[in-house]
Amino acid sequence: MNALLSPSARIGVVAAIAPASTNPGSVSSAWIDMRDNFGLLAVVAAGTLGAAATVDAKFEQATSAGGAGAKDVPGTAIAQLTKASGDDNKQALINLRQENLDRNGGYRFARLTVTVGTAASPVSGVVLCTDRRFGDATATDAASVDAIVGQ
Repeated sequence: MNALLSPSARIGVVAAIAPASTNPGSVSSAWIDMRDNFGLLAVVAAGTLGAAATVDAKFEQATSAGGAGAKDVPGTAIAQLTKASGDDNKQALINLRQENLDRNGGYRFARLTVTVGTAASPVSGVVLCTDRRFGDATATDAASVDAIVGQ
């Protein structure tokens, strides 16, 4: 670690699922090319869940930026957040490293998928890259990143 680098030089926002009240179903981030990143960290957030609502999240992998051959990345699904368990206003973190992908099968792209079940609920997700393979992490910041402030 280089202590002279600002945190935003080491950690970039590569994809996001915008905060919104989401009807039952799935929402996904854009596909992220893992060739450029040593790892990803997804931060999934749920607000006040609807009656009997559930929230699931996981990383998926694909062989192209268009999602060809999409399948789950084993070991990346969160424990389900539920209204019944009192999981209102909770967050979950999911780590992903390059070696978690089926690289022998040609999988190099990843995305975050959040699934809401039973009742509409506010959810969001941010995918952070950690320690880019080459260069500053801000080089791959998602278009939704509006500002970076401070050193």
